[in-house]
Amino acid sequence: MAACYPAVNFGRDTALDIRQLEYLAALAREKHFTRAAAACNVTQPTLSGRIRQLELELGVPIVARDQQFRGFTPEGERVLKWAHAILANWHAMEQELAQLNSDGAGLAGRLIIGGIPSALPMIPRLTSALAAAHPGIEFTIHSLSSVDILRRLADNSLDAGVTYLDNEPIEGLLTSHLYTERYCLFVGIDHPLAKRDVVTWREAAEKPLCLLTPNMQNRRIIDRAFAQSQCKPKPKIETDSIINLCSNVRAGLASVMPEFVLELLGPGSGITAIPLGEPTVEHAVGLVVSDRDPLPPLLRALRAAASGIILPSGSVRGRLAAV
Repeated sequence: MAACYPAVNFGRDTALDIRQLEYLAALAREKHFTRAAAACNVTQPTLSGRIRQLELELGVPIVARDQQFRGFTPEGERVLKWAHAILANWHAMEQELAQLNSDGAGLAGRLIIGGIPSALPMIPRLTSALAAAHPGIEFTIHSLSSVDILRRLADNSLDAGVTYLDNEPIEGLLTSHLYTERYCLFVGIDHPLAKRDVVTWREAAEKPLCLLTPNMQNRRIIDRAFAQSQCKPKPKIETDSIINLCSNVRAGLASVMPEFVLELLGPGSGITAIPLGEPTVEHAVGLVVSDRDPLPPLLRALRAAASGIILPSGSVRGRLAAV
């Protein structure tokens, strides 16, 4: 739904409105003029014309044009970074004022959350807790590497992330611990190791494996655990999708994944998860948001929801076995 935004005067003869920045952010997100226009509920000529107007007002080329969208110029990348920052603060102000005038009604708006692939099964616990308190909040969830989460938080194209808290630097962010990630060898229920209580990392390395791609922090954690056991796996398949890993386990391979993936699969999946030992590897996973003052109301509510989540104790394998 198109909205009427006031103009922001940047001095001299430059005056732009927030809508122009919304169009620019949509183009960066969709990487296609027609899709960006559809996301903004305007025609493609309208969106293109307003971005051209922005280029004229700022006096720099923003979009690298050809027959189709080719990306942003160096100047455009800087404009986009500022656009994300301005939009983040504008929407935060809107949320704050709406809350002041809501007479006790819940918050409304959309949160864009990025999650590392291994955490995706857990994110619904967070979003459902927040939605229960504020039904007007909607969500967009992206599967991203930990590096991409930090990058997109820095450029304001993400509102929040769910990622590792204790494995790589996360400076300048507010953190909320959600759960401790532990690792299992996932195999089919007919696999020779399926009845074992524990499997060593060295034993796992000897099996035909499918693993996440090396750019994923989860994979780097797994590789370090194998290295501690003085072994190195040779994965048959690498993918950036947890679902794809599960599909390959069903097809006969084994995989190393966080134990809570088994909860996502549920009973009757034909897959079991055996805890990995020697060494035991654990990492904290939690919510991260930019440390801003004031913190937008939606992010305050999200952090409150994170602090109220209580995860069940005991191994997932044991709980599912009892079902």
